[in-house]
Amino acid sequence: MTLPRDRSRAHTPGGAEEQLRTTTAADADPATAVDRIIARGEAHVWWWRCPERVDPADLALLGTDEFRRALGMLAERDAAEFVRTRAGARRALGELLGIAPATARLGHRRCPGCGADDHGPPLLVRPALPLAISLSRTAGWGVFAVGAGLAIGVDAEALRPVRETLFAGSVLTAAERRRLDAMTPGPDRHAAFHRVWTRKEAVVKAVGVGLVGTELDQLETHPDRDGPLRVTHHGVGRPTEWMVQDLRLSDHLAVALARAAGPAARGPVHLHPPTGP
Repeated sequence: MTLPRDRSRAHTPGGAEEQLRTTTAADADPATAVDRIIARGEAHVWWWRCPERVDPADLALLGTDEFRRALGMLAERDAAEFVRTRAGARRALGELLGIAPATARLGHRRCPGCGADDHGPPLLVRPALPLAISLSRTAGWGVFAVGAGLAIGVDAEALRPVRETLFAGSVLTAAERRRLDAMTPGPDRHAAFHRVWTRKEAVVKAVGVGLVGTELDQLETHPDRDGPLRVTHHGVGRPTEWMVQDLRLSDHLAVALARAAGPAARGPVHLHPPTGP
């Protein structure tokens, strides 16, 4: 990874349709913000465009492990996407909690599948607050979600053509395959596949086991329903229930958010559109 000499910022798109309602005001006291989020069962989602080169201002917000991970990436664009998303998460936390972004520290929860503590779901380590977080990045975009409860999952996929083998592969349930097979080949069918895929990945990220630890052909996402909808995950211990909804953040993205069914998912999802030039 080669660090740039300039400090150019990523371009951010405008005009994305908001879902539910949007809030941008930060609370002066982090505890007050957390109490409100938990009491209302809220979630907050930010998204942004990523630069093609690493921005030193982003890099300065990262922890040591993240810095090393970025250095190990062969492609400059991949490193810039990773660095911007991690830095963007800290700036979002700063906005939400009224803290300096540089003081936020991200780590990992223990993996619910194998018990390891080096590759579990993301965790807000500092400030040590009872909030769930999730990150996603795809083709020059970054997305960050914060919510009430112990777990949350967000997944974003850039809309693009899908290999035909995936429509007949083992990642779809029988109902999902029938739904997609009934559609005319083309962009709408590809978008429908991405809708199914982001719903699945949002759930497995919330569960914390990832795609490898899930029988995807048993994870039914009900593509014929607009949602929010209930999705059941079978895999680690007893089945878990998740409320999943699609988020319209950009015409170029498919995005899904998964929250634990119950009090953590009863409140609104606040969308924070990109700001800047």
